[in-house]
Amino acid sequence: MRDFPGIILVATIWAYWLGVGIMIARVRRETRNLAGLVPEQRDQRLTIWLAWVPLVLAWIVIPYLALAHPRGRWSVWMFERPELGYEALRWAAALCAVASLLATSTCWSRMGRHWRMDVSSASKGKLITDGPFAYARHPIYSLARLLMVCSVVVVPTWPMLGLALLHFALTQLKARQEEEHLSRVHGAAYDAYAARTGRFLPRPSPPRSSRPREARPGEEP
Repeated sequence: MRDFPGIILVATIWAYWLGVGIMIARVRRETRNLAGLVPEQRDQRLTIWLAWVPLVLAWIVIPYLALAHPRGRWSVWMFERPELGYEALRWAAALCAVASLLATSTCWSRMGRHWRMDVSSASKGKLITDGPFAYARHPIYSLARLLMVCSVVVVPTWPMLGLALLHFALTQLKARQEEEHLSRVHGAAYDAYAARTGRFLPRPSPPRSSRPREARPGEEP
């Protein structure tokens, strides 16, 4: 019997990183160098080569191995596999992964030529605060985390769980680095934007009673 949730997940993960590859190629073509792709800071370059690259490769390969070799060591579940109930959850997670990819493509489209992988002091860049970025400062990382959670649900193995923990730690670190950089180059504009948005999730609106009342016509503000 074919594992359709697993097939959908693998196809989605491969499409996601193919999309990243296309974005990299576009930046490379427009800048004609590695600007925007390779960090200037040595510690950030080490993080990419020692953590991000292995994580991405493992994320691409491990779900495929679990799908191609259902009785292999990469397919050992973290718990006894239930039948009907969990299979429905795997289907839901696979479809959620596809939705995450589609939403991420919207974010990529909104960033356009301003998309980059590094944090560069030589480039101020554009502060994007509309579209998906009006609700959270890092919607691409949020959706990547969602895709990773879906990956663990569809392929609940110990290697996938380890990848998820590493991925959450790296996206947290990367988000902080980007925020520090954007605060330096955009100043008060970014600080005001950060104050009204959440990092990975939309910030809850304040209670209606705590919002300042607008002055009515004829009243003093």
